[in-house]
Amino acid sequence: MKVTLSVIKADIGSIGGHICPSRQLLQTVREHVAGAGKSLLVDNYISHTGDDIAILMTHTRGVGDKAIHKLAWDAFVAGTEMAKSQGLYGAGQDLLKDAFSGNVRGMGPASAELEFDERPNEPFLFFAADKTDPGAFNLPLYLAFADPMNTPGLMLAPSLGQGFRFVIMDVNHTAGDRVIELDAPDELYAIAALLRDTERYVVDSVWSRATGLQAVTASTSRLHNIAGKYTGKDDPVMLVRVQKDFPATGEILAPYALGPYVAGCMRGSHQMPLMPVGLDSGISYFDGPPVISCAAFAMHEGRLTEAVDAFAHPFWDTVRQQVSHKAVDMRRQGFFGAAMLPMAELEYTGIMEKLQQLEERFVVRA
Repeated sequence: MKVTLSVIKADIGSIGGHICPSRQLLQTVREHVAGAGKSLLVDNYISHTGDDIAILMTHTRGVGDKAIHKLAWDAFVAGTEMAKSQGLYGAGQDLLKDAFSGNVRGMGPASAELEFDERPNEPFLFFAADKTDPGAFNLPLYLAFADPMNTPGLMLAPSLGQGFRFVIMDVNHTAGDRVIELDAPDELYAIAALLRDTERYVVDSVWSRATGLQAVTASTSRLHNIAGKYTGKDDPVMLVRVQKDFPATGEILAPYALGPYVAGCMRGSHQMPLMPVGLDSGISYFDGPPVISCAAFAMHEGRLTEAVDAFAHPFWDTVRQQVSHKAVDMRRQGFFGAAMLPMAELEYTGIMEKLQQLEERFVVRA
């Protein structure tokens, strides 16, 4: 059976600043999807990570289907009205257009979709991040799909040993999706050279070279390029198929134990460690830290099992402690140097106006 997985996510309102959506807001989105999606969807799962609400849908209508995207858009519009009625902060902030235009790409919400022939057993992972941008996935995907130090399956499993193709997008190019395809392990250094720049080059998808099947899809839009001003980080989502012709679940999860430093946190302007958190977790310290959740599923004929929290295991408690220490250490550095993002990533905030004012006061000493 050919199935499509679509996940569409947006921040449409939060309690107490950037913490989490209200129960009524979540219920409004759930009720809209349940009603309007009855004839469109096979199944769905609605959750939040930080202050973002994600709608995961299974259906048979293919990638980029107008009706599916409109369903999610209308659910977020309905949720926005509820958020406004409750006085939630940032009501509708990720809905950057006034009217739906056929696809949520370029309209604010993050989206990621996969279409494939369902295997007899179909395990996959749904990742959602908050207070960071799509570049946060670069290192974990590089390690999981290209580095045998992390993924022994690249040595032990014949199909994995043929490597994976990375499709990488230049997210600074706004006229269209500017992408490059690079093969691992053949072009490993070229992949690394691009992925180190997480604010420009972002993994769009990963494909098996042995089978041609897609393993990963990630959201890659840049909100400030859409809105023309800083509107918050992009808070990406990602779908990853696992096992057999793809890395094992544990190989996909392992890189998140590093707690790598990523862009985001307070006003989206800092470098902070990425913390793996449980499903439906909120935001706290310094409007962060940047968080990532992972829901594991099995699927049969498009119907989902219950979500299993991949980061709920006691192991991840130790990781969270380590990430907390890293976060506090970085915040001791305040605004200085690596603790804040480079100026190019701050161009839509007040600091650029201040620098322009100061520029006029510089003089060339005689």
